[in-house]
Amino acid sequence: MRNVFFLSSILSLIIILSTGVNCRKYKSKLNTQNQNSNEIVPNEETAIKIAEAVWLAKFGERIYSKEPFVASLIGDSIWEVKGTLIEKKGGVPFVSIQKKDGKILEISHGK
Repeated sequence: MRNVFFLSSILSLIIILSTGVNCRKYKSKLNTQNQNSNEIVPNEETAIKIAEAVWLAKFGERIYSKEPFVASLIGDSIWEVKGTLIEKKGGVPFVSIQKKDGKILEISHGK
């Protein structure tokens, strides 16, 4: 009986310790990934998601009639995101976003 209790205690300790080690490895991996990217807006997909959130708050659901949204990197520091003009009338939403910190530099909607 004593041996069973001792073995189950040892097994539980091994499981707990191995879980802790795996969690630390995962946390370390996440920290390394975040340190490698100093930019808040590292890619086109992120820029478009930010633009969509800003436009939705400012212009409402009508922005979706201007899809697809297109992002272009200007220099190596500014994302410009705009909608697509499908009809010959109206305008498209536009936003410029600073790559390093996500700051919105300009927002507009053409007419």
